[in-house]
Amino acid sequence: MHNSSEEFKIPIGPQHPALKEPESFSVALRGEKILGVEIRLGYNHRGIEKACEERTYIQDMYLIERVCGICSHSHSTCFVQAVEEIAGLAVPRRALYIRTLVAELERIHSHLLWLGVAGHEIGFDTLLMYTWRDREIVMDILAELTGNRVNYGINTIGGVRRDISSIQIQETLKAMDLLEERTKYYIELGLGETTLIKRLSGVGVLSYDDALHFDAVGPTARASGVKRDVRKDDPYASYGEISFDVITDTGADVYARTIVRLKELMEAYKIVRQCLKNLPDGPITVRAPRKIPVGEALSRYEAPRGEDVHYVKSNGTERPERVKVRAPTLANVQAVKHMLKDRFLADMPIVIAAIDPCFSCTDRLVSLEQDNRGQENLMTWQALHDYSIKWHSKRGVDFGKLNKKLQERLSKY
Repeated sequence: MHNSSEEFKIPIGPQHPALKEPESFSVALRGEKILGVEIRLGYNHRGIEKACEERTYIQDMYLIERVCGICSHSHSTCFVQAVEEIAGLAVPRRALYIRTLVAELERIHSHLLWLGVAGHEIGFDTLLMYTWRDREIVMDILAELTGNRVNYGINTIGGVRRDISSIQIQETLKAMDLLEERTKYYIELGLGETTLIKRLSGVGVLSYDDALHFDAVGPTARASGVKRDVRKDDPYASYGEISFDVITDTGADVYARTIVRLKELMEAYKIVRQCLKNLPDGPITVRAPRKIPVGEALSRYEAPRGEDVHYVKSNGTERPERVKVRAPTLANVQAVKHMLKDRFLADMPIVIAAIDPCFSCTDRLVSLEQDNRGQENLMTWQALHDYSIKWHSKRGVDFGKLNKKLQERLSKY
């Protein structure tokens, strides 16, 4: 038994009941108070970025979509937007509206899923049952529109793969009416249920200044009063033609993040209705070249969890030279360490869940080499750079042809 004034560390994970994905947290405690948290990523690393360099753009599109199941359309759209920008493709307006429609249906699905998980983490399993029942409605609509409940495969380079019929439009509108009525009840519950309010208020506080300092994104940042949303700040797809509000709150805690997501559901229903009622006529795709011209592009997308960023560099072939993904959880995870400090250990599951983490999106590789004396050495950026050059050289890439300026840039990493 530990003395209440004694400091000690406990490991949580990588296998634990709070999260379905394996991640490791080393928690420093004094009694029940958290002094600090170390987060170790890497248990789900799949090497998707490197795998993209060995596949064609079409193959990469389906691979990128599987970065995350819940945000599959987010990653797929973010990637194809970058490729289309490099190729100079003008995507038809009807395709852009369909992309926006699927994006908001995915947001509805994600937020309903999160509400259920949040309820489960605090012992409110009735909320889990209700919201996951409603989640089935939107997943059935997604399956009807795209052919899949998860990993929708709706995107293609230059547009979308499937059109929408008038019958599907009517069925989707009916589903939005039903979901909106049920969401109004959840908002009433969130604003009036004393137990819920007391359990979540003051937990996982992230002030406005701290949200900016830690570069928080999505509902995590907006619940701290940061009015940032890529859909408004840098419109893509058809968001520039659609009316909606950016939801913010000043509570800066888990309760505020709950309210933000609930109200964002109402905005999502509004956007879905606008997409369906104002759906333009015309084609749903344009012809895209198999080989993408030399160039590079940075694409931004407001995923359900926050800003998603994809960087694509092409070299004139049918395969990209570089693909880089910055998922929203990677932006929010540093804020978690701050939000947990000086909190009770019992708050840890809901504070982590409040950013709606996806560690499959987040994981990065850390290479440790053991020398003859048994000491572990972390691979440096320079060592990683040298290894990468050697790896590409074996595959016929002549780095001697790179210009001097590029070589100087590479040597800095």
